[in-house]
Order: sequence, then C-alpha cells, then structure tokens
Amino acid sequence: MKRIYILPLFLAFQIIVLQFIPYFPETVEAVYSNGLYPIIVAFSRTVLGKIPFSVGDCIYFILIVLGVKWFWNKRKTWKLAWKNNALHILSFLSVFYFLFHTLWALNYHRQPLFEKMEIQRDYSDADLLDFTKKLIHKTNAIQSQITKNDSLKVTFPYSQEQAFQMNLNGYKNLSASYPFFKYSNLSVKKSLFSLPLTYMGFGGYLNPFTNEAQVNYLGPMYSFPMTTNHEMAHQMGFASESECNFIGFLASVKNDNLYFKYSGYSIALRYCLGNWQARDEKVLKQLLKTINPGILKNYKESQDFWNEYESPIETGFHIFYDNFLKINQQKDGMESYSKFVNLMVNYYKSDEL
Repeated sequence: MKRIYILPLFLAFQIIVLQFIPYFPETVEAVYSNGLYPIIVAFSRTVLGKIPFSVGDCIYFILIVLGVKWFWNKRKTWKLAWKNNALHILSFLSVFYFLFHTLWALNYHRQPLFEKMEIQRDYSDADLLDFTKKLIHKTNAIQSQITKNDSLKVTFPYSQEQAFQMNLNGYKNLSASYPFFKYSNLSVKKSLFSLPLTYMGFGGYLNPFTNEAQVNYLGPMYSFPMTTNHEMAHQMGFASESECNFIGFLASVKNDNLYFKYSGYSIALRYCLGNWQARDEKVLKQLLKTINPGILKNYKESQDFWNEYESPIETGFHIFYDNFLKINQQKDGMESYSKFVNLMVNYYKSDEL
C-alpha cells in the first residue's frame, strides 16, 4: 500500500470507532477522563500556563497562513492533481481528528454530570418560578451590597489578569465539596482573536490542542469571571456546554469575593429570565419588576455590546457550532448553553442558594 493512503484510511477507521464509543460512557469516564486526560493536561498546562500569550492562537494563525499558501500554490494544478491534493487534505484531517479527540474531545462521551452529582433532570414551572424568585432575592442582595444603591450597575474593579488568579479561589472552595472539580496549573489567556470572537458572538473557547482557556477580553467585565470559569470547566474535561455553565456558576458563587458571586448569580438569573421569556411573558414581566434596576443596567450593557457587533458572521458561526455540538453528543446544539437551568433548579432543591 502506498504511504499516501495510510492517513486517509486511518481517518475512516477513527470515524468508525467513534460511532461505538458513546455507548460506553463509564469506560470513557474511568479510562480517559479520569485516567489519560489528567496526565495530558497536567503536562500541557504546566508547560504553557506560564507563557503570557496564547500559544494556541499563534498555532492557529500559523496553520491558517500555511493553509492559504498551500491552496494558493496548488490553484493552477488543482484539476490535474486533484487526487493527490485530496489525499493530502484527508491526511491533514486525519492527524487533526486524532489529536482533537486524544487531547480533549473524547470527553464528549464521558458520564453525564447529572449522574455523577446525582441531580434530577426534570423540573416543573413551579420549581423554576420558586428558584427564579430565590435567585432574584440573592442577586438583588449582592448588587445592593456592592453598590449601596439598587439603581447603580456593578462595575468590576479588578484587571482581567487579577480575575484569572482570583477565579482559583472559587474552584478551591468548590472542590472541598466535590473533589472532581479541583483545578490546578492555571492556563487562562486573553484570546488574540477576541475581535473575531466578538463578531462570532462568543465569549471564549478552549483550545483542545494546547488546553489553554481563551477568553474574549472585549466584553462587559461584570460577566468576565463567569465566562472565565466556564472555559476553566472545559479545561477540566467537561465538554457539555450546559455542564460547563453549571460548573462555572458554582465556581463563581463559591468564590469569597462579592464581584465574582455577582457575576455567577446575575448570569444565572439572566438564563432563568430567558426561560420565562420562552414559557410565559406575563410571568417574565412580573419578575422583572422585582429586580434591582442596577442589575437590569448590567444586562443592557451586555445587550448593547453584542448588538454593536451583530452581523451575518455571527449567524453563520452559530449555525456551524450548533451542528458541531449536535455531532458531538449535545443534541440540543446551541440551546444546550441554557440547559444548565435544569441542573441549577434541581441542585438547589436540596442545597441552599
């Protein structure tokens, strides 16, 4: 067999094997997520964590430049050498696919968090209403405690670099109750692609190859701790967006700092209000009347920011990522971000908010 066929055939083999892996979540949890993966991330985060810029973003940039150059050089001979060119592309995809899954993405197939933490999945409108009211009371109290005025929005007083370090406190406190949320070897970076990320409508992402958490540094700062905690949850091997929202929320509200608590509670409340907008507009209007005006000003700050960068690019990338999530065992796609309300409502049935 010619060597040029080996990697394309290996790609086909990987795709076939990955059709069976989702049927063995306990095995993935034990062998990969709690076995091989922690070794991989301990190495990558130790090596790259101290570097002040995003190595992963630099690698992506270099690969994009090389890819464009390769296609440009092949433009005249594309039709004549289409077979060899296609095999080269498949070979690259084969290596990319292997590294993507080996270094991180097998976590898509691990045991669901609701099973791991023994949390129910279903809840009623009455459960949601009770939780939302409690969440409003809690968020109002923290906003008033910070600003001393219920009409003032919360202004985050720390730098982004300070926030990265301070987030560790929340995970330290959280891991005291749940050891599997222990976070070590900080490797969180401001993304060099923050402007493109903003146009795509994303607050951050995890680089699965370098295990660096990339955070969009352009967005409103009151939500920055929660966004960062979400990406840190991905670093720990949790692939589900709803699970990472839930873990990010817990790490935020467990933080000793009020601003970090506010970030978690206010964003969680916004998701609950979004659920009511879809369920019952009348209930939503009643709930909004009970929320401090300062909190609503923070929400408007976010809305104004994202509206400024709204474009067809965002729609296109959301469609792409929606399908990407569905392919990777998240059947709700982009809606899975808001599914963490299920986890919150049921978790706090037995735990104090």
